[in-house]
Amino acid sequence: MAPATAQDKREGKTFAYKVRDSSGKVAAGTMEGPSQAAVADKLRRNGFSPITITEQRTNPLQAELSIPGLGNKVGLKDLAVFSRQFATMINSGLSLIRTLNILAEQTENKRLAEVTKELRVHVEEGGSLSDAMAQHDDVFPKLHIAMVRAGETAGNLDEVLVRVAETLESDLALRRKIKSAVTYPIVVLVLAVLAVIAMLIFVVPTFVGMFEDMGGELPVPTQILLAMSNFVQAFWWLIPIVLIGAWQAFSRSRRNASVRYRLDQLKLQLPVFGPLFQKVALSRFARNLSSLLRAGVPILQALDITAETVNNGVVSDALTDVRNSVKDGESVAAPLEQHSVFPPMTVQMLAVGEETGQIDLMLAKISEFYDQEVEAATESLTAMLEPLMIAVLGGIVGAMVIALYMPMFEIFELIG
Repeated sequence: MAPATAQDKREGKTFAYKVRDSSGKVAAGTMEGPSQAAVADKLRRNGFSPITITEQRTNPLQAELSIPGLGNKVGLKDLAVFSRQFATMINSGLSLIRTLNILAEQTENKRLAEVTKELRVHVEEGGSLSDAMAQHDDVFPKLHIAMVRAGETAGNLDEVLVRVAETLESDLALRRKIKSAVTYPIVVLVLAVLAVIAMLIFVVPTFVGMFEDMGGELPVPTQILLAMSNFVQAFWWLIPIVLIGAWQAFSRSRRNASVRYRLDQLKLQLPVFGPLFQKVALSRFARNLSSLLRAGVPILQALDITAETVNNGVVSDALTDVRNSVKDGESVAAPLEQHSVFPPMTVQMLAVGEETGQIDLMLAKISEFYDQEVEAATESLTAMLEPLMIAVLGGIVGAMVIALYMPMFEIFELIG
């Protein structure tokens, strides 16, 4: 490898590179130069094919601050944007390697950018895109990998990538609708708790001296309020510890399969949010299974992947029964009748899809229907919960104010 020139060194930029020589062997090293493009040109002039070229930061003041566990997670939004850009470039006629190279440079998520570089290296070495993704199953969901593998086998990777992008975008939109439905009551609940704590710490103590001057026995509600105020003032530090401990216990318990299944059952039985969670699970089931079948994934494998990605144990159990039924040569729709989570309309539409040989199309229609149902349900929930939560917040604060003024009311009655 040719050494760096004096002009290169004056630039002060060092790049780590990985290249492939004329015999196909991969080599790595560092080179100084004014820019990444200049280093790439120099490597090509020396007979090498650049694989990766990244700038190394030698000045610690220029190093990026990173917190362990933060910033490295690849979210659903990142994957949706990545898949849409991937599909657009492939459909535009760009080669797979060139597309991966562009994605590696422009992807904002650093973890996903690094993974994309590794995908490109794997493909350049003659491997398939799906096998490369399978090596990063912590980033790419099984649904994504299976659809890409089916697209490679059928020779319609560009079409499959469009379906992957559409599936991820629809799932992202569904999650946003759920968040919009639950965010408002959570925010109001947090505000109510903060208001109560603030009154117990700052407002109630100002009335203590007044109550002591009055003498006599305080009403029971006032005594309870004073006891709560004394406890919060003495053990305020215990509140965040209890909250954090409860959240940690909940998070750990969710890792247990039986606990997670019970929680999924409970979600579907909630009086207000239960129907919403059911529609979300049905929409995700129909969309994922439809996408897999339309991509050419075998039905048994598609059912397995859908059962893992539907994010609801009750629906997952139903899909396991369906898989066993299909494996024995029976229908898809029949086992679903035994599970109450699937409404009769859904079962009948699947049965019609089987009879006409268009089960993937019927599943897509079911998904669209429940997407619309989720949107309507979130709008009605928001409209219903807004005045309800305001009344709850006002009731809590009002009850505390009444408890504070009850002794004064009694004095006024005695005077009168």
